[in-house]
Amino acid sequence: MFTENGKSGLSRWKRLIPLMISAPAGILLLIAIAALSGIGHRWVDLLAQFVAPALGVAIVLAVLALPVRQRLATTAYAGAALVLLIAVWPQWMPARNLARPDASVVRLYSANLWARNTEVDSITRSIADADADIVILIELGDAPAARLDQVLAGYPHRVVTPRIDRYGGAARSVIASRFPLTAVADVADGLHDVTAVAQTPLGPVNVIGVHLTRPWPFQYQWGQISQVQALAAVRAGLSGPVIAAGDFNSVSTARIGRQVQTEAGLSPAAGWPGTWPSFAPSLVGLTIDQVYRSPDLAFVSRRLGRPTGSDHRPVITEFTLAAD
Repeated sequence: MFTENGKSGLSRWKRLIPLMISAPAGILLLIAIAALSGIGHRWVDLLAQFVAPALGVAIVLAVLALPVRQRLATTAYAGAALVLLIAVWPQWMPARNLARPDASVVRLYSANLWARNTEVDSITRSIADADADIVILIELGDAPAARLDQVLAGYPHRVVTPRIDRYGGAARSVIASRFPLTAVADVADGLHDVTAVAQTPLGPVNVIGVHLTRPWPFQYQWGQISQVQALAAVRAGLSGPVIAAGDFNSVSTARIGRQVQTEAGLSPAAGWPGTWPSFAPSLVGLTIDQVYRSPDLAFVSRRLGRPTGSDHRPVITEFTLAAD
């Protein structure tokens, strides 16, 4: 039999259990607040990247708490999920401008292939299945580079950067097209990019392939910021429509994504489903593989491509001229 003190202790534990089960909701809510705050501090920015996976965790925990009658936990996780959804919505469904109804549509395939990826057949199938007009490849490693005519069959016009030896493996960046391309001289300092003008049915379109460094604390604090400044300088030297696509290592609503929009004057495509890491469910992945456009273009659609063997999923977007 329990003593009075024992009964009192057990009662206290019973009251504490719901609080303990609900405690992680506070962490999830903190991630949502970081994203909503717009604060650019490195710690806040790092948290803001993980809104989508945090939303998935909140929904799962709310569903698990419901059948075991943990009302406090269910309420806490459902509330956190609601705030996370509000935080992630501008990333998933950014503002779109109207498309010109009579204009042609051009399809773009963009992918970070991972420099050490040797699955050349998977890369080839993914690109062929997308049936895109323009292809942007970031981190093209030695294996697919050795079979580039196979990988880019049907894309006779190509601009390829020189091979760069990196700690993660040697890589190149490529723009390939069914339309004639004119390479644009690299004027960016410290930015790994490739730029070309494509002669599309929409008229000349400037295409930029971008690969930003990883965020702090994985790389130095000002790396991404200075690289976006370099991207803005590239953008300023171009006239006419611009598409910038690649691995930005940031979601569109965090510090770097906001900087691309304000300093380069580019707007993001929808960011759902997520692109990284490819082994995780895309519904809650991080959309760090972005496609940005200038105001004179309108995005028509976005979807993910077939796997390439990379830790990033490829992105397929369609765009046309914006309405006047």
